[in-house]
Amino acid sequence: MANEKIHFVTGRLAEPALRNILGQIAPSNAPDREFDYSIDVLPITVAALMTPKWIAKHIAIPHDTDRIVLPGYCGGDLTPLKEITNLPVEIGPKDLRRLPEFFGKNSIKDSFGDWDIDIIAEINHAPRLSVKEIVTMADAMRSDGATLIDVGCLPGETWTGVAGCVAALVSAGHRVSVDSLNPVEIAAAAKAGAELVLSVNSSNLEFASDWGIEVVAIPDDIRDINSLEPTMEFLCKHGVPFRIDPILEPIGLGFTPSIKRYIDARARWPEVEIMMGVGNLTELTDVDSAGVNMLLIAICQELGIRSVLTTQVINWARSSVREIDIARRIAWYSVNENIPPKRISEDLVSLRDPRLVQYDLEQIQTLAGNIKDNNYRILAELDQIHLLGSGLHFSGDDPFDLFDQLADTTPKNLDPSHAFYLGYEMCKAMLALQLGKQYTQDEALKWGHLTVEEKNRHRLKKRKY
Repeated sequence: MANEKIHFVTGRLAEPALRNILGQIAPSNAPDREFDYSIDVLPITVAALMTPKWIAKHIAIPHDTDRIVLPGYCGGDLTPLKEITNLPVEIGPKDLRRLPEFFGKNSIKDSFGDWDIDIIAEINHAPRLSVKEIVTMADAMRSDGATLIDVGCLPGETWTGVAGCVAALVSAGHRVSVDSLNPVEIAAAAKAGAELVLSVNSSNLEFASDWGIEVVAIPDDIRDINSLEPTMEFLCKHGVPFRIDPILEPIGLGFTPSIKRYIDARARWPEVEIMMGVGNLTELTDVDSAGVNMLLIAICQELGIRSVLTTQVINWARSSVREIDIARRIAWYSVNENIPPKRISEDLVSLRDPRLVQYDLEQIQTLAGNIKDNNYRILAELDQIHLLGSGLHFSGDDPFDLFDQLADTTPKNLDPSHAFYLGYEMCKAMLALQLGKQYTQDEALKWGHLTVEEKNRHRLKKRKY
């Protein structure tokens, strides 16, 4: 809102950084300034120690204030502060350097989260597993976004337990497909409640009309899309519902021509449902699977391919179901909004962070000079780890050297628990520097959808050693 007056609350330590950032966001001499602001520096060093109840006793609000923004680490019930001020009160970002984003410059529409691509998640070598193991795996896959659970049979064998397995999955609320060319296995699975067969070609086509369920038609010659036609004609003639899979091939064995086959299939049969088996790329390429899955799902979204078959056997692809679930939402939004898939979701950015917000040397030195308590601050900035404390500032790229420098000062507050904590945090800082990630003390490094938030480990009570 134009001419809105926002009152920012902070502590003494963060004041210089807050003033600098607000000066960039809403410079006083800008004719199109989005808001005016005031800053309330309360009598406390670290803003993270504030509570709304404590702030209510110390805050001084200008009469023309429209809303109040508190530090991101401020926790607790905001009601006491709202009642005293009679103003809207918000919690800002934990990192001051994220304030520009806080004001909505990268927001996206409410439609994000929609999708129209089904995930068929395969449990490989199912006959070698117990039914209990299969159901447990299926539950986890469904939780990650799987639409159907595919029971993978073993070529050249007839699994006598397939019906029991399918029945158990159906009983647990799963939709089930069966991956087999064996008519005996397929018939038993269909009778037990499977709703899709992977796959059908000339080798088992004559039985398809007996199963009473949908099938996936594949070419007899995977390099020749024309070999799909006799199978499709038979299925249409006998009223068997089907989708087709032109077969994705691994890199080095025809990957690019196989992508072209999907493009040609969509152009040739615009109304036919198509499935893509993405595991031939994710499982057979020495690369983290998230980016590969994103690209393949983007192709599917643009071509109108509404189902994908995935596996997650090899370690680098172990979270493929979850990755595809995220990717299909990003791709749906991107294609339907006609925008690149950037700043929509950061859940698939794992190795490096989407952006870094950093201090310069002058800001670090100012921060170090303002520390008056006995606690240590750790930063990962300018390709070095910085260890800050009252009257000290060490920097380097080796946590062991930094700890030795600190130990040489014979600090009185460095008991075993505190030393362990500093080592743990400096290890995180070193990883952040090596990978190009944002490091924030006492917070988990961000690994996209794989992030595991920390549980206040630094607040454990001191132990005697």
